[in-house]
Amino acid sequence: MAHRNDVATTENRTRNPRADREEVGEGTDEEADACPECGSSLVTDEGRAETVCSECGIVIEEDLVDRGPEWRAFDAKEKDEKSRVGAPTTRTMHDKGLSTTIGWRDEDAYGRALSSRKRERMKRLRTWDERFRTKTARERNLKQALGEIDRMASALGLPENVRETASVIYRRALEDDLLPGRSIEAMATASLYAAARQANTPRSLDECATVSRVDQQSFARAYRYIVSELGLAVEPADPESYLPRFVSDLDLSDEVERLARDLLEAAKRESVHSGKSPVGLAAASIYAAALLSNEQVTQSAVGEVTEVSEVTIRNRYKELLDAADDVPAPA
Repeated sequence: MAHRNDVATTENRTRNPRADREEVGEGTDEEADACPECGSSLVTDEGRAETVCSECGIVIEEDLVDRGPEWRAFDAKEKDEKSRVGAPTTRTMHDKGLSTTIGWRDEDAYGRALSSRKRERMKRLRTWDERFRTKTARERNLKQALGEIDRMASALGLPENVRETASVIYRRALEDDLLPGRSIEAMATASLYAAARQANTPRSLDECATVSRVDQQSFARAYRYIVSELGLAVEPADPESYLPRFVSDLDLSDEVERLARDLLEAAKRESVHSGKSPVGLAAASIYAAALLSNEQVTQSAVGEVTEVSEVTIRNRYKELLDAADDVPAPA
C-alpha cells in the first residue's frame, strides 16, 4: 500500500506540476504563465478544457471552467437574440445605462394592442419612470449635457471613443463645480471639442459652431476654462489630421493627400506653420497638392468644404510652396 501511494503521489506531481510548485511556495506571476519544464509559453485549449505548453505539450491544467454561454450562435443577429444580458455600462448616459426603460409601444407580449385603460396606465408609468431616472438637478443637468454631446458627435461624425472621452470631461467639470455661471450647451460643446483634439480627430471651431446651440465665442471661452481648470493635456491640432477627411469630401486622389502631407512636413521643418490656423494650412496644402497633381479643384470648392476663406487659401498655399522649394529633399 505504501508503494502504491508513492506511485500515485508521483503521478499527481507529474500531471499537475503547477500545484507542486504552489505547495513549496515557488514561482512568480511571470513564471505561472510559462511552462515549468521548458519555460515556453502556455496555450489554453478550450475544446479540451486544458492548458498545455506550446513546445513540449505538457498538460499544466485540466478540467477548466468554461465561463462562456451554454448556447451557440452563428452570426451577430442570432447572438443578440440569444444573449440574456444588457448593454455594457457607458459614461455617455447619465445613469451609465443601468436603469430600465419602458417601451413606447402600446402592445402586450403577444403584439396585441392594449385597451384604452391600460394605455393610460402605461403612459403614467412612463412618466414616473422618467422622473425617477433623473431625481436631482445634477442628474437632469448631466442628462441634458450628454444628450447634447451625443447629438453633436453624430452631426460631426465623431467615433464612440470621442463621445466617451467628452462625457468623462463633462463629468469631471460637473464634479469640480465648474458649471455655475456657464451654459450647459457651451460646456458640452467645449468638452466634445477637447475630446476630439485629444483623440487626434479634431474638428475646427467653425464646424463645432455649426452644430452647437451656442455661438463660437461662448464655447471657445468655455473650452479655455475647462482646459485650464482640469489641466487637460491638449496638444495643438496637427494640420495633417484634417487631410483624410477633406480629401475624401473633395473626392481627390491619394496622390493629392500624399503631396499635401509632404508640403506640410516641409512647412514644419521651416516653422512656417507656427501661429497659423491648422485648418487653413490643411486647406492650402490640399489646393497646392491638387495643382501639382494636375487635378481640377477650385479655391472656392476647397474653402466650402474646409470652411476657410479663399484669401487664406491663397496666402497659405504660396507660403507652403516657397517652404517646399527652400528645403532640400530629405535623404
